Amino acid sequence: MQRRTWVALAALAASAFTMPLAFGQGKDIKIAHVYSRTGPLEAYGKQTQTGLMMGLDYATGGTMTVNGRKIVVIEKDDQGKPDLGKSLLATAYSDDKVDLAIGPTSSGVALAMLPVAEEYKKILLVEPAVADSITGDKWNKYIFRTGRNSSQDAISNAAALDKPGITIATLAQDYAFGRDFVKAFKESIKKAKIVHEEYLPANTTDFTAGAQRLIDKLKDQPGRKVIFINWAGAGNPFKIADLDLKRYGIEIATGGNILPAMVAYKQFPGMEGSTYYYFAIPKNPVNDALVARHYQQFKSPPDFFTAGGFSAAMAIVTALKKTSGDASADKLIPAMEGMSFDTPKGKMTFRKEDHQAMQSMYHFKIKVDPAFAWGVPELIHEIKPEEMVIPIRNKR
Repeated sequence: MQRRTWVALAALAASAFTMPLAFGQGKDIKIAHVYSRTGPLEAYGKQTQTGLMMGLDYATGGTMTVNGRKIVVIEKDDQGKPDLGKSLLATAYSDDKVDLAIGPTSSGVALAMLPVAEEYKKILLVEPAVADSITGDKWNKYIFRTGRNSSQDAISNAAALDKPGITIATLAQDYAFGRDFVKAFKESIKKAKIVHEEYLPANTTDFTAGAQRLIDKLKDQPGRKVIFINWAGAGNPFKIADLDLKRYGIEIATGGNILPAMVAYKQFPGMEGSTYYYFAIPKNPVNDALVARHYQQFKSPPDFFTAGGFSAAMAIVTALKKTSGDASADKLIPAMEGMSFDTPKGKMTFRKEDHQAMQSMYHFKIKVDPAFAWGVPELIHEIKPEEMVIPIRNKR
């Protein structure tokens, strides 16, 4: 009788040690999404949030759970302000006790946030901020990025324009997004010639003075002359076309953008560039699901950054499945390094050296179709990851 009592007590004691683990497995996985819900990049941020929630639903089969743990997303609006984004991320990690974070929209905000992830030793999955330095010299091991970087943008756009006899001048915003792009673009140009770089404040609305400097640098050049525009958010740099560029034989070229911005592309049929995403280009089941869901909910196609948010969700859920729902950085980092995952763009893979997602880009030519309010980017060539030599720019 006494022996049976001791056995029962031992069993009870053992269960006391295992119960917290069992309850821990059912604990919510808390994710902070820090993005520009307001501010100059509001349109991009809202698309990312839509895509993220659609992607989480799709990746979890509608359950919003991984390994019995519910995924809870906490939204925070950085308003495009670096100091605010940094503070919000610290609060999310410390006070909200989030397991990991996704965001932000702005490259400037992202650069302010990177050290916070390192301080708290928690994952920050960058989507969609673009600057090379995020996975370059400012990178740390807690940073992963599903969004494309400036080099991927630049190298793919250079592929469309780097031909003998072409002279190029660039117009970009005067902060990390614009300068990192132009730096990588210049490095990628081997046959064409770049004669001028024009940088304007991100909130510029009057482009006349900058455009005149661009014209002065190009107008007397022989051969084909191109102004390449790399712009995000408010302002319409394509208004420089009103300065009668054709009189000087100057063309405009640019990369992809959100659909409202691409309304301006209708003025430039035949314009070539490269894009991160356009809903009608990728042919795969994940993109089919995104397009169908978006049409069902919004009666419109998914946009540029919606696909990015969806991709971030696919990456997180794939990683959490690999770790059986363990959201700690110690488990996620080795699970995510070298990890491949499905996205609306097809398969992406996190490069081990800098955690940048290797992914396809799309060389396009603009077609005017009366059925669409925007210039339609028709696919010329899918530029696959193995076709692009993306520099590893971190120093660690």
